[in-house]
Amino acid sequence: MVKLRLKRCGRKQRVIYRIVATDVRSRREGRYLRKVGFYDPIKNKTFSNVPVILYFLERGAQPTGTVYDILKRRPELFKERTLS
Repeated sequence: MVKLRLKRCGRKQRVIYRIVATDVRSRREGRYLRKVGFYDPIKNKTFSNVPVILYFLERGAQPTGTVYDILKRRPELFKERTLS
């Protein structure tokens, strides 16, 4: 099963998270299928590749709770498909 989850990047005290599509059996910092965006909690910036996210969601990928909350802010995702 594929999940959309956060992968921690950046240096100490300056964290940035990548939003990645990964297999549920891999670790947080482990191997991922594809990078689909990033989230910077310090500057509160988010970039998400909407067509790729929709591709994975249509094929049954489940976002984690935090990724779901980040994706809810994007109105483009709700025009084409509602998150479940």
